[in-house]
Amino acid sequence: MLNRRQFLARLAGGCSLLLWPGVTTLADGARQPQRLLVVLLRGAMDGLAAVPCYGEPRFEELRGELAFPGQGQEAMYRLDDTFALHPSLGFCHQLFRRQEFAVVHACGLPYTGRSHFDAQDCLENGSDSPDGSRTGWLNRTVGELQGQKGLSISSARPLLVRGDAPFMTWSPTPGKHGPEDLAKRVADLYAEDARLSEPFAQALLSQQIVPDGRGGGGQLAGVMQSAGRFLSAENAPRIAMVQDGGWDTHARQNAVLKRKLKGLDAGMKRLQATLGDDWRHTAVVVVTEFGRTVGINGTRGTDHGTASSVLLAGGAVKGGKVHGDWPGLSRLRDNRDLIAAQDMRSVLKGVLRDHLNIDVQALDARVFPDSRDARPLDGLIV
Repeated sequence: MLNRRQFLARLAGGCSLLLWPGVTTLADGARQPQRLLVVLLRGAMDGLAAVPCYGEPRFEELRGELAFPGQGQEAMYRLDDTFALHPSLGFCHQLFRRQEFAVVHACGLPYTGRSHFDAQDCLENGSDSPDGSRTGWLNRTVGELQGQKGLSISSARPLLVRGDAPFMTWSPTPGKHGPEDLAKRVADLYAEDARLSEPFAQALLSQQIVPDGRGGGGQLAGVMQSAGRFLSAENAPRIAMVQDGGWDTHARQNAVLKRKLKGLDAGMKRLQATLGDDWRHTAVVVVTEFGRTVGINGTRGTDHGTASSVLLAGGAVKGGKVHGDWPGLSRLRDNRDLIAAQDMRSVLKGVLRDHLNIDVQALDARVFPDSRDARPLDGLIV
């Protein structure tokens, strides 16, 4: 077993750690080869942009200039006769072809309001309401696994990981950042402002600054690579979460999502490379609090909606498929939103049951309290 100094030197070199006491007593990874990484995208990722339903007759009519970003239909990565992947998700498409990437479209929460904060609380606490629990479903998941501990890669302690089960929090040490890093942070902030987003983008172009972060893929890619280092280390946690902000695309959505999805794609590539052979035991679940309106708004973006896509990746995932029911676009919720065809908790339950072997009764009663009506979705895990 690694001692404390070896553990820090191997995994964190130059980074700060907030650790629970006795880090050298981490669970024996040999007993739990399965890895789980939850990627939380805050701000409401547009599922119809990440996974466009190009085969739907009304898709182009309803989406306008958001329907086919870049070079149009030919630039997308087609998954089947109905769905495709955004042009920035090239590596995810490679995984799809290798049957290591899948999509569950039209996923929603019991909460159907349009508040980011309430929706994120509902997503993280795993209940049927924003104030339904003060602990997170991922913490309760770890609690169901004897001897396991979890890892949160974040500057704070998200609701998702709060609770009685032991969770380590890791965050990079603040250091010197160049103009590209600062530009990325400000671009994420300004993307939500209809008046400032376009002028700021033009200013970046005039200064020849591309706010993608250093090393390619931006901050999310680096954080996902760090998650891979932890998950593949001997005697380290096997369950982890990362998060990323800036997905609230009220303005200039095509430009913002081109960069944000590129970062997610790069993160998936780095994660897979870092995990090595452990990739075959890994399931990655990418979630967001809700979707966005089907139609475009006046600032070339979208507003808060209902259903979005859950993205799955890893060698343990039954990929090469778009899972679940699809409601289509002929009828919309409130005449504006994609209808939620499945409860997001059903997707999460399907992964936890079949990947981590958690009993359905425990999922219904403790991990996702009072959720018996949300049955686990079958066929997500090999």
